Amino acid sequence: MNAPADIRPIPYSPAVEVPEEKEAETAFELKDTMHGISLKTYEDSGHAIRSVHAKTHGLLVGELTVIDGLPPAYAQGLFAEAGSYPVVLRLSTTPGDILSDDVSTPRGMALKVIGVPGARVDGSENDSTQDFVLVNGPVFSAPNAQKFAGSAKLLAATTDKAPNLKRLFSAVARGAEKAVEAVGGESVTLKSLGGHPETNPLGETYFSQVPILYGDYMAKVSVAPVSESLTALKDAPVDLKAKPDGLRDAVVDYFAGSSGEWELRIQLCTDLDKMPIEDASVEWPQELSPYVAVARLKVEPQPAWSEERAKRIDEGMQFNPWHALAAHRPLGSVMRVRKEVYAMSKRFRAERNGVEIAEPRDINFIMEKQG
Repeated sequence: MNAPADIRPIPYSPAVEVPEEKEAETAFELKDTMHGISLKTYEDSGHAIRSVHAKTHGLLVGELTVIDGLPPAYAQGLFAEAGSYPVVLRLSTTPGDILSDDVSTPRGMALKVIGVPGARVDGSENDSTQDFVLVNGPVFSAPNAQKFAGSAKLLAATTDKAPNLKRLFSAVARGAEKAVEAVGGESVTLKSLGGHPETNPLGETYFSQVPILYGDYMAKVSVAPVSESLTALKDAPVDLKAKPDGLRDAVVDYFAGSSGEWELRIQLCTDLDKMPIEDASVEWPQELSPYVAVARLKVEPQPAWSEERAKRIDEGMQFNPWHALAAHRPLGSVMRVRKEVYAMSKRFRAERNGVEIAEPRDINFIMEKQG
């Protein structure tokens, strides 16, 4: 939608970020937990995978075009000027082990925008990418870093445990979620435990869930389908019976002959009480500040997955919100403690798999090696 004329975003101040008590210890605890998930799955398979969002359902190359003439509050950072950038897009689901798709969990979308100029966050100085890591729900499963670390321990305890039981529990959780939604509710917990409806990931709207710096301001990010062929897939069921990779099959089938277009949208923070920076479990009210389109993402027909594409993109890259311009630095305790986790995960995968995980400088790096 167009930007409302009366939006008055709150300028960023360091005072809006308040470190938690023992935040450094929490970061170490979370890193240790995620390392344990990665180690367990590596010991079982001999191959290092991500400790979350391990399973890939689509790997795509597209183009992000920044909309010309944005209002000043929205023309910030990457979006300050009109222009187009190549993008790598990864679709996934949230667990850290590779499960059959009928264990239905929330869907993820990660974007890597390539060739972005500008000052960088610490640790990303030599890169020229801007990553957005998104999930198909508006709020994070935990309010802060300490709660996040606690829930990660529960997740670690279930890694690689009784896959047949997980499928059974997922079916029960989906039934319970349907009952909750029938009376107008929604359960983030049920969805995360396998109760997500068995729907096509291409029809979903994705959210950063946690805020980022947005130039002079603060914002959350969303990517929503807008082309008719994608919006038609909203809540579209996918038959996953006896199809362990049914979601990938659905994505591959779609892009074999169709293109897709999404909007990248920004929700500016206009009220720190109702739109907190340090509580990721609060949905920012759209009546105070709606999501406004700042760019269009276009993906043409292409092979959405192949062994070679997986090798070059899935194995050879990391999608990390700390691959960022200084103008889009992640905010809040959840994102602060995640920074070292991302660094650990990259080292773990690179060392165990004997691969270089690097940030691309241009799209040719990807396209040439895909053949």
